[in-house]
Amino acid sequence: MPRIGTRRTGCVLFDEDHGSPAAAVFDALGGEYEKAFASSPAHRRSLDRLLGELAPGSSVLDVGSGTGRPTAAVLAGAGHRVLGVDVSPVMVEIASRQVPDAGFRCADVRRMPLEDGSYDAVCVYFALLQMTRAEQTELVRRLARALRPGGLLVLATVPLDVEEFDGVFMGQDVRVTSFAPEDVVNLVREAGLTVKWRQKVMFTPTHPDARPEPQLFLHCGREDAEAA
Repeated sequence: MPRIGTRRTGCVLFDEDHGSPAAAVFDALGGEYEKAFASSPAHRRSLDRLLGELAPGSSVLDVGSGTGRPTAAVLAGAGHRVLGVDVSPVMVEIASRQVPDAGFRCADVRRMPLEDGSYDAVCVYFALLQMTRAEQTELVRRLARALRPGGLLVLATVPLDVEEFDGVFMGQDVRVTSFAPEDVVNLVREAGLTVKWRQKVMFTPTHPDARPEPQLFLHCGREDAEAA
């Protein structure tokens, strides 16, 4: 159900306070983002691995759901119950059209209530990069607590030791913060999760301004009754 301060439009929930630098960037990119990253074989392998681990009809939270493809589309198409969350209203509108079998919410996940033990899996594909390190750390801990015992968190990021780096992404000004690869691993471990699988690749988005970038994919499990 929508909480106070939201409005419902079909299967989409809109928070009224979605204005943020990240929202502006992805509002401007819209479907161009999907075109640039749709060819990622590592993302597809990660999703295939996740599908092999989920029980039928699992509840999945897709953080930074973008246009809904490929993540929400693949998971919903396999019969899982998917809620996508994105700060960009443009992305949420596109996703709701492209993936009608999933639900989508326009909200800042940093302020969105997350009930402990409420999801079988959480996906976070490249959604942390415009948050501070403190925000990323706190969010991963909250997402870990939102998993049911035995639940899975899939995290993908660009593993670079940078903090508040001003750059250009697909023609848009961005401020990026991330961690070195082992620090990303430590981030999820300190949230009480076990790293079950990892892969690091280089990928060049399909865009005239794109450059090769490192990408790290982690599949993590909540093994005990309570995440730290």
